[in-house]
Amino acid sequence: MDPRIRTHAEIIVDHSTRIESGDDVVVSMPAVAEDLAVALHEALGDRGANPIYLNNSERASRAYLRASDDGDFETPAHQLALYEETDAAIIARGGPNVSEQSDVTPETNAAYRRAMRPVLDERLGTRWCLTQFPSAGHAQLAGMSSEAYENFVWDAVTLDWDEQREHQARMVDILDGADEVRIKSGDETDVTMSVAGNPTLNDYGEHNLPGGEVFTAPVAESVEGDVHFDMPLYRKGKEIEDARLRFENGRVVGHSADRNEEVLTGILDTDEGARYLGELGIGMNRSIDQFTYNMLFDEKMGDTVHMAVGNAYADTVGEENERNESAEHVDMIVDMSEDSVIEVDGEVVQRNGTFVFEEGFE
Repeated sequence: MDPRIRTHAEIIVDHSTRIESGDDVVVSMPAVAEDLAVALHEALGDRGANPIYLNNSERASRAYLRASDDGDFETPAHQLALYEETDAAIIARGGPNVSEQSDVTPETNAAYRRAMRPVLDERLGTRWCLTQFPSAGHAQLAGMSSEAYENFVWDAVTLDWDEQREHQARMVDILDGADEVRIKSGDETDVTMSVAGNPTLNDYGEHNLPGGEVFTAPVAESVEGDVHFDMPLYRKGKEIEDARLRFENGRVVGHSADRNEEVLTGILDTDEGARYLGELGIGMNRSIDQFTYNMLFDEKMGDTVHMAVGNAYADTVGEENERNESAEHVDMIVDMSEDSVIEVDGEVVQRNGTFVFEEGFE
């Protein structure tokens, strides 16, 4: 076994999920990630935890969804019960074919996500970590050799997370207590939103591994303006290119995409909450310097901002504000490296990817 896999497992267990003796843990990952599952079971056993292993198969999921094309899904009570009794959940992505579910209709996917929402909400109430195993399918999607992609993934996972946390804390300090954020990029993105009363979280490799962003929730009905998401989104085996959203009173009132617009429409039509923003995130991980069509990495890149339509994380919504709820949470990215600014309460805090607290800010 590559020793970096055991290092990966140790970071998940000790840093991301803080496993303790007696914890009941769900480990869910595809067959290609079996080495990581083995390393995790070793680490969990060493700490006195109680793991259960789920094989997360995209092929099996596709077969079920295509066989259920009437869209009549029920929330699986047995799966919900599992997470009700779970202390921590560890999920890894990876697989031989990232387009496995490309022939499942957007309507079926949306119906399934609505039925599974109670399960997702229960899992998000645990100590959870989503990570990546460097599979050949994702290496191919990223346009990298298997070896180069392995190096890319494990270099990103094994970052000095204490140092990264300190770097990101400066942006948290700027956003915490702020009222309004404005994002401007090029000729097509100019959007404002209130974040008043909502806390800003510092993601340094806990729920997501790798981490590398600061994020909060907009006040749902405050979002106004237009956004051109000029970096692609890979969704259920289909690439959405050049998505554009128009917001009025927080709601998406117009949208388009140069490729696979129907997939974007399916996301927005999942439920009413899918037409509102649930997250504003600012990428700050400069060790992730290559776009890979994998949102777990791409949204963390330096010189980017991402916004997610759909569900807002409870921890990012203040007591006085209403949380946007949805079965969806879909991140989309804006390149902020050129002709771009982030303003907080009228003050420019990032210009062309450089933060006000970094050398070179002008």
